[in-house]
Parts: sequence; C-alpha cells; structure tokens
Amino acid sequence: RPAWRTWLIGRPLATADAPHQTIGKLVGLAVFASDALSSTAYATQEILMVLALAGAGAFHFSLPIALAITALMVIVTISYEQTIHAYPGGGGAYIVARDNLGELPAQTAGAALLTDYILTVAVSISSGVAQITSAFPRLYLFRVEIAAVLVLFVMMINLRGVKESGTAFAIPTYIFLVVTVVTIGTGLVRYLTGDLAQVTGVTPAMMEAAKGLGLFLILRAFSSGCTALTGVEAISNGVTAFKHPQSKNAGITLIWMSSILAVMFISITFLSIQVGAQFSWTETVISQLGRAIWGTGVMWYVLLGSTTLILMMAANTSFAGFPRLGALQAIDGFLPRQLTFKGSRLVFSYGITALAGFASLLIVIFRAQTTALIPLYAIGVFLSFTLSQTGMAVRWWKSGHLKNGQEIVQQGSTVRFDRKWKMKMIINSFGAVLTAVVTLVFAVTKFA
Repeated sequence: RPAWRTWLIGRPLATADAPHQTIGKLVGLAVFASDALSSTAYATQEILMVLALAGAGAFHFSLPIALAITALMVIVTISYEQTIHAYPGGGGAYIVARDNLGELPAQTAGAALLTDYILTVAVSISSGVAQITSAFPRLYLFRVEIAAVLVLFVMMINLRGVKESGTAFAIPTYIFLVVTVVTIGTGLVRYLTGDLAQVTGVTPAMMEAAKGLGLFLILRAFSSGCTALTGVEAISNGVTAFKHPQSKNAGITLIWMSSILAVMFISITFLSIQVGAQFSWTETVISQLGRAIWGTGVMWYVLLGSTTLILMMAANTSFAGFPRLGALQAIDGFLPRQLTFKGSRLVFSYGITALAGFASLLIVIFRAQTTALIPLYAIGVFLSFTLSQTGMAVRWWKSGHLKNGQEIVQQGSTVRFDRKWKMKMIINSFGAVLTAVVTLVFAVTKFA
C-alpha cells in the first residue's frame, strides 16, 4: 500500500485485532456522549431565538421550557436503558423497528437516523465555527471554508479506527466538561453572592416581532430546545463498541451522560437569563455567558475553544454511528453493498467518506448557519425515538405472552419471558407517546 496512506490512516489491522478495538466506559462517554453534551452549546440559544419573537421580556420562559425538555430526557433515557439490555448486539431504532414493527417502519427509522447523523455533523461543525467567529469576528466571512476543513479533519481521524479516534477524542471531551462545570460553578457562586455581571456589547438579531407570547410560540421554543436530546440514542446503537460486559457498561455510560447533560442544560439556561443573554447572529449564547462570568480574558477563550472541540467530537459520534447503520441497511439490501466493506483499519471506510461528503454539501448550501439547519434536524431524531419506543413496547408485549422456556428468535435478538414485562412495556409506551407528540409539535411549529 502507498506510504502516504499508512501515514494518514495508520498501518493495516488484522481482523483478529477487532476485539482489542473496544473501549471502556470513560472513553465510551467521550465517544458517544459528545453529541448529546455538545447540544448544550446551542439548545438554549435556539429557545431564546424563538422567544425573541415575543421580545426580550419573554426570555424568562426559557427555564420552564428547559425543565420540560429535561423531564422528557429522563423518560427517553430510561426507555433507551431498557433497549441496551434487550439488544446487547446494538439496538438502534432501525434494528428494534425491523424486529418488532416490520420492514417499512424499519426503513423509515433508518432513513430518519441516517439523515440525523448527516445533520449532526453539519450542525455541530457549524456551531463550532460560530464559537470561533464569536472569539474572532474577522473570521465570520470564512465560516463555510473553516467548517469544510474541520469535516475533512474529523473524517481523516475516523479512517484511522475506533480505538484511535476514541482515545484522541476523549481528552477534548473531558477538557470541555471541566471548563464548562467550572464556568457554571463560578457563575452560580457569583449569582448567589450578587456579583454576577450583566453581559454588554451584544448585537441582538433583528427579529420580526410576533403578536405576543402565545401557546404556538412556546411550543415552537420547546421544539427548538429539544435539540438538547439529540445523541441520546447513540449509545444504544454502539453497544458492541464497549468492553465486556457490553450492555452493563453501555447502560452505565448512558445514565452518566444524561445526568451530566441535564445539569449542564438547566444551569446554562438559568445563568443565561441572569446575565441578560440575547439571541445574536454574530455571538453565541455560550460566548455571552462566558464574557459575563470571565470577562474577555484567557478563560473566555478557553471556554470557546473547548466548546468548539466538543462540537467537533459531536460530529465524531455520527462518524461512529452512520457507517454502522449504513452497513446494517446494506446487509439487508436497502443501500449499496459497498457500505458493508471494512477498510484496512477495520472501519466502514465508504460510510465514513459518504457522511463527510453529504455533511459538507449541507454546510455549503446553508452557509454554515446553525439556526438554518436546526429545523431539519430534530424531526428525524424524534421520529426514530418514537419508532424505537413503539418497537420496544411490542417486544415486551410478545415477552409477556411467552411461557417460561419459550423464546422467539429475531434478527437482532431473542425474546424470552420477562417477569417485569408490564412495567417495561408501560415505560416504553409512555416514551413512545411523548416522543410522537413532540414529533407532531415539530412538524407543525417548524414549518407552519
């Protein structure tokens, strides 16, 4: 093989090396949680963008909206924790729907998830570039070019393999966590001591005012903020990437991730109200919050730098999920069979390259504007949530009607009698109804 390929993506790995390419909980949190955790960089901002239509006086509604989104997050997390244990071979929405709902729902879930993965890369990289241009406004004109280069960079690292990309990306994720927690902690202490400054020098976006704050606007702000839940399903898709016992390690990582996400999302929303953050085209809410807490010193740059890095890691989560899902659908005959081929580093090279190409195209079309991409984004997420939860409810129904010792062998897993089937079915059914309602709210409020 050419020497340049070895330099770029590393020496070829033997197939026998595959078990050694698995990851533990700490690296798993970095690889799979970065998508969900990074959404704190833009979820609050998206809520404020909608509320700005009713004027700055409506911003205090952002906290109740954030709390409602967090309650939904808890239910979705409990539902997916059940999925992880029921599908130890990886139980994304596609597999669950294929086993329990049939071919059409499975392909709908697969299409929704593949679209979501592409949009995750486009949204995360665009938001990362927005953090950079908040710190260095002169770069604003070059945001599309910067975003395209960053997509290429993440693609190259992923072509080197799961373990290498996981270890490379663990460090920035934990830097972001520490910096954000310290920022939030300092902000809360300053708020309690009456020392928290109001942010100044923000150029608010010129918005066409709505006629007051009605239910429609609140629901629209809720649906925009629901982007905080994107990435919650990533761990259930990637159970096989974890070390043994895989389901246990994946389940613990999911609970860690959701707990951290809930605390960060609520804290950032609360502090944004206190410092008087506004929706602006040229400066992100995270940047405004950082300036109010740290001023424009070193810590402000560190905060924006670490946020940019976590957003790149979020894009990396898609590079872990899209090729795996693409390979599953290709095995079933619904996508080109080339997506099933593993390259010399035991990763689905064609899937990784296709994802980078589609995401770059979206970045160019939407001029790397996060807010322009968001409406396309979360409908796919919640549609796949709904299909996954419905499929799991059907599975528990089947389980409850089996006798001890009986089993149903499915493509993705084996169904056996479960003593707690009623409770589990109620949890997944409740999750399915809630996420279906959110999908409808999205469809109406985003496009009406």
